[in-house]
Amino acid sequence: MNYRSIPALKDITLNTSCGNRVALIGPNGAGKSTLLKAIAGLVTKAHGSISWRGTQIKKWSKEFAYLPQREEIDWDFPITVRGLVEMGRYPQLGMFKRFDKSDAHAVENALDTLDLNDLQNRQIKQLSGGQQQRAFLARAIAQEAHVLLLDEPFTGLDKPSSETLSSLLDQLALEGRLVIASHHDLASAKTLFNQTLLINQRSFGFGPSEDLLSEENLNATFAHR
Repeated sequence: MNYRSIPALKDITLNTSCGNRVALIGPNGAGKSTLLKAIAGLVTKAHGSISWRGTQIKKWSKEFAYLPQREEIDWDFPITVRGLVEMGRYPQLGMFKRFDKSDAHAVENALDTLDLNDLQNRQIKQLSGGQQQRAFLARAIAQEAHVLLLDEPFTGLDKPSSETLSSLLDQLALEGRLVIASHHDLASAKTLFNQTLLINQRSFGFGPSEDLLSEENLNATFAHR
């Protein structure tokens, strides 16, 4: 993947499966957000391929849900929590299918799962940081996505909200979803994620977090220029 002919990422190899929680660890500007956007199909690859279930990722794009960093979201946009969650059904509807009972059921299930029923009529800016993250996860659940791509989901959350989000991601993985998230807090990475990709323009290793997040590996990753 290039920006104005300058490689943003190269030699990245990642092979994982549903049920895992994968952390992308590296310094600022390492390409973590770019990799998430590439998996989501939001940026164009210069080389290489990304496959899901043995085929190119585009075929399965409905199964991928991307949550950007909070500062990239227009929180003043006039939409309620319920409206946001309903947006998760749009990839399933396509151009001509109308919103029906099955779509309404998916939305209700997502609101129930993320405990958002009491907040469903609030505009998204009126939520706390933790509630906002839950609302976007509910949109992904309504979409029936199997892969959740989260860009710094824990940034700006207080301890209770972080613990709630951690429990939710654990549960989503246990239900058979794949969670891939950029993450900057090295102290919590081993607890939150069972797999890690060390990244700084290229891969510095991928594997179990417990094994990979050693001082030696982290020094090599963060020292690279």
